[in-house]
Amino acid sequence: MKYSLFILTVISFTLFATTLNAQQISKESSEYLKPYASYYPKQKAKILVVGTFHFAYPGMDYTKTNEEDKIDVLKEPKKSEVLELVEYIKKFKPTKIAIEAKEDWGMDKMYKEYRQGKHRDKRNESYQLGMRIANDLNLDKIYSIDATTFSTDLEKKYPKMMKELTEGYDFQSDDPYEKMVQKSFNASTILPSKVRILDYFKYMNTIEGHRNNYGAYFIGDFKLDNNRGADFLSIWWYNRNLRMFRKIQQIDHTNEDRILVIVGNGHASVLRHMIEYSPEYEFVEFSSL
Repeated sequence: MKYSLFILTVISFTLFATTLNAQQISKESSEYLKPYASYYPKQKAKILVVGTFHFAYPGMDYTKTNEEDKIDVLKEPKKSEVLELVEYIKKFKPTKIAIEAKEDWGMDKMYKEYRQGKHRDKRNESYQLGMRIANDLNLDKIYSIDATTFSTDLEKKYPKMMKELTEGYDFQSDDPYEKMVQKSFNASTILPSKVRILDYFKYMNTIEGHRNNYGAYFIGDFKLDNNRGADFLSIWWYNRNLRMFRKIQQIDHTNEDRILVIVGNGHASVLRHMIEYSPEYEFVEFSSL
């Protein structure tokens, strides 16, 4: 452990020194300029975010999967591929697990029943990944971190204002980049039926994959009027992920904990950004396992 911390310290200082050289900081000043990382604990709670597609195809996302491209995770060969994915994720050795579920879903009851042998025929990734991994590792609890949005709160109080704010926000923009992004999303819906599930997860959970998902929200309807699209995004999608991150913060943890977060890949891209920039956590790359 000490050796690992020494290596991390060396790497951090090297990166810091490289940045200083690039900025041509004077030698006289450099002795006062400590690496920012030195102000925080060397060991932080680690978070592995696993972005996923929805195994049960609820059809609630804008991009839909054609019937012929849907897979059945309860039947071979995908059943074994899910098990391969589970074993890969377990290499992280999580001490806490959080999934994309709202508090009123009844997580405690569902997980208790799962541990008794029920729900094994459910295709949802909350069961196939979250509950299976938690049960395999004998964890006594799973945390629900999905959240409603500030826009939903405002709709109840100011329906007229929200109707005006959201007019035309329908993912039907003529922005050429909107069409490019949609093409990439449509191509992704085919992949689970064409490649091994673990390979697809490694593909989705890269920096490039997350940037593609994150960047999709800064084109198209984001450009409505001067600020209207940006204003709605901030109180809708971005706010939902901020609230989800807040729920992660509320999970009781120590710096030794390893927190597994299983969410739709659209959420994973934004949560990556929040976790990477938080001084409280260390983001773990999916491919590093």
